[in-house]
Amino acid sequence: QVQLVESGGGLVQAGGSLRLSCAASGLHFSSYAMGWFRQAPGKEREFVSAITWIGGSTFYAGSVKGRFTISRDNAKNTVYLQMNSLKPEDTAVYYCATAAAPPTTLPDNYNYWGQGTQVTVSS
Repeated sequence: QVQLVESGGGLVQAGGSLRLSCAASGLHFSSYAMGWFRQAPGKEREFVSAITWIGGSTFYAGSVKGRFTISRDNAKNTVYLQMNSLKPEDTAVYYCATAAAPPTTLPDNYNYWGQGTQVTVSS
């Protein structure tokens, strides 16, 4: 079956960096666009970033543009999210997800989800 496993979360001070990874199995990885979402306590799940099938196009939420970078390695079935200049408001559980169609900002357009990895940014 399809599995997405996120890793790389943790506790970091404001201004620091983290690199999240999402390893996929059970699917033809390069056929899927990939997205990152996050959910803070008491808030809706929100779009963070997405990348097309072969990484030709990337998309970012305004709140992370210029600080986060999404990339993928289809040979390793893995998508990454490099997060720099982290802020306390970036604190959330971060999820990766697959999209069989061109990526959008809407969670409903993503079909497989990982369990999430916690990112906590202290001030």
